[in-house]
Amino acid sequence: MTYDSRPDTHEHINQVRAYLMRATHELLYRSEEHDRSKLLSPEVEVFNRVTPRLRELTYGSDEYKASLVEMGEALTHHYQHNRHHPEHHENGIKDMNLIDVLEMLCDWAAACKRHADGDIYKSIRMNAERFGFSAEFERLLNNTVEALDLRA
Repeated sequence: MTYDSRPDTHEHINQVRAYLMRATHELLYRSEEHDRSKLLSPEVEVFNRVTPRLRELTYGSDEYKASLVEMGEALTHHYQHNRHHPEHHENGIKDMNLIDVLEMLCDWAAACKRHADGDIYKSIRMNAERFGFSAEFERLLNNTVEALDLRA
C-alpha cells in the first residue's frame, strides 16, 4: 500500500491555520486596546499639553527629546502599561515577542504621520541606534513596512 500524504498535509494546514488564528486574535485585541492608557489620568493631561508641540518637532531632535523628558511620570506610566514599547521590558526589544514588535512598528508608522517630516525608514534607523537592535532586525522591520505598505 502506498502512502497518501494528503491527510497529513491537511492536518498540518489545519494546525498552522489554528496558530495563525491565535495570532490574528491577539492582533485584533491589540488593535482595540492600543494606547488606551493615553485616554486616562495620569497620561491624558500631559499628552493634551505636549502632543501639539511634538507634532511641530522633528522626531529624535534635541527639542523632541526634551519634550519627552518633560512628560516625566506620564510617559513612564505609558511605557509601564503598553508592552509594545521597548521601555516596557527589562531588556528592551530582547524581551518582546513578534506581536509586540508588529504593534510597535505600526505605532512608529502612525506616529510618522503626525510630523511633516515623518519618515518610517528614518524612524527605524534612529530606533535601531536608540534600542541597539541589529541590522538584520532593522531589515526585517523595513521589509515589513514594504509588505504592509505602512508608508501610506
